[in-house]
Amino acid sequence: MFEKVDAFVRDVTDVETEADLKTLLGEITRDLGFSFFALAHHIDVREVSRPAIRLHNYPSNWESYFEEQKLGRADPVHRASQLTTVGFRWARLSGMIEMTARDRTILDKAARHGIGDGFTVPAHIPGDTNGSCSFATRRGTPLPVENLASAQLVGAYAFEAARLLTNRRGGRRREAPHMSARQRDCLIWVARGKADSEIATILGISQETVHQYVKQTRAAFDVVSRSQLVAQALFDGTISFLDVHAR
Repeated sequence: MFEKVDAFVRDVTDVETEADLKTLLGEITRDLGFSFFALAHHIDVREVSRPAIRLHNYPSNWESYFEEQKLGRADPVHRASQLTTVGFRWARLSGMIEMTARDRTILDKAARHGIGDGFTVPAHIPGDTNGSCSFATRRGTPLPVENLASAQLVGAYAFEAARLLTNRRGGRRREAPHMSARQRDCLIWVARGKADSEIATILGISQETVHQYVKQTRAAFDVVSRSQLVAQALFDGTISFLDVHAR
């Protein structure tokens, strides 16, 4: 699975159109063991003037219901994603938010349209509309729990790719922020999945210093999570895949 995720990340970094991104996302969704994906800003895209993200392969009848009910903000999965920066299973929804009768109706309607269990990766970008990338199984198909960590990575990279596409469409561009050599070292080890304590040992500096470097780097990139930081740094060229996978 690592090889397929790695190939997706490399391909999606250079994606030029939303149609190409949708194709890549559909392929990796199947590789991860899911049937459906939905990548979107949590808004009603018909009611905003600026570019917004909405890519999915849900059944058309579910899409119609979603838009008719204006669920961009009200969807329980979208609401729950405001409370965390890491991916979560839909089975955890009742423990994350207070489920209303309407929420349960929405989930029941989704099931009737063939949508089963799911996993959602939130995207919180300061100064931008919140969004998420979700993966779902067909009703009656078990969730591929062994691939959820991979889905977390795929969701972060996919959302960033879509965000950059819409920014270019809207005429917005950003330059990679400047950082010190030590900050970049910490960033690379974050990309390799190391915790602050592990990075401190590797680099021979204090854990608090590492924490501050990572915090400053997140602020420079205007992101709130480590996965979003890595995705943005790769897209900006601040670090490369060779940096991440070097031994």
